[in-house]
Amino acid sequence: MTEPPRIDAHQHFWHPARGDYGWLTPALGTIHRPFAPKDLVPLLERHGIDGTVLVQAAPTVTETEYLLGIADTHSFVKGIVGWVDFTDPGAGKRDLERLAGHPKIKGFRPMIQDIADPDWVTGSGLDWAFEAIASRGLVFDALVKPHQLAALRTRLVHHPGLKVVVDHGAKPAIRERALAGWAEDIAAIARDTAAFCKLSGLVTEAGAEWCIDDLRPYTDHLLRCFGPERLVFGSDWPVVTRASSYDRWIETAEALLAGLGPAQRAAVFGGNAARLYGLAD
Repeated sequence: MTEPPRIDAHQHFWHPARGDYGWLTPALGTIHRPFAPKDLVPLLERHGIDGTVLVQAAPTVTETEYLLGIADTHSFVKGIVGWVDFTDPGAGKRDLERLAGHPKIKGFRPMIQDIADPDWVTGSGLDWAFEAIASRGLVFDALVKPHQLAALRTRLVHHPGLKVVVDHGAKPAIRERALAGWAEDIAAIARDTAAFCKLSGLVTEAGAEWCIDDLRPYTDHLLRCFGPERLVFGSDWPVVTRASSYDRWIETAEALLAGLGPAQRAAVFGGNAARLYGLAD
């Protein structure tokens, strides 16, 4: 039986001079600079990563087109999660239809975590976007924080055919060691929907002084809720470098999942991403 590919299902490239990364300010220090394929390829090779899913980092169509240009010239990028304006049924739909024609577009992601209204995702004016994504077999990447999970569940139960992945475990408050609320709401998502969840972004929520035992209550809960069949590894590189090296995060994730069997670990570290996003070999 062929081993599934080893996939980093969540990484970014950016160039701040493009001017559309509103969140990427000099205050973020070491990640406020360009990150390109030449920076990531040695890390992928060191860890036997066969391919990646490249995820949007700016709420513009032009950034998605910039990422597609990278994907066209770098075969290790197996898929892209792009951006369109969910609040504009006219231009948003035209952009979605056009971008979805590219074979490496695998999904779309509004940056919900930055939206003040915790119920934004339930708005009826967004129905067209979720229906369009579902009808094309694409993936909705849900970038949310814990206080937005209840609304996300409400949206997802109305779209049982939608392929969904919750990014970064919904960013639990690991620094504060807070489990209540997040634990119940993420469990409800797992129980009531077919959503997957990314094992990514957690060290950033834990802060620079984290250790593996800080993460374990959260990763154990995600594993109990989603099982190894719906958990997807991602690095969140280069954001992860604010709290960890690429090497340390992969080694930590492997240690956290050491209790799984070989086939289950292979699923989390690539097979599930390939199945979710429909990635080509």
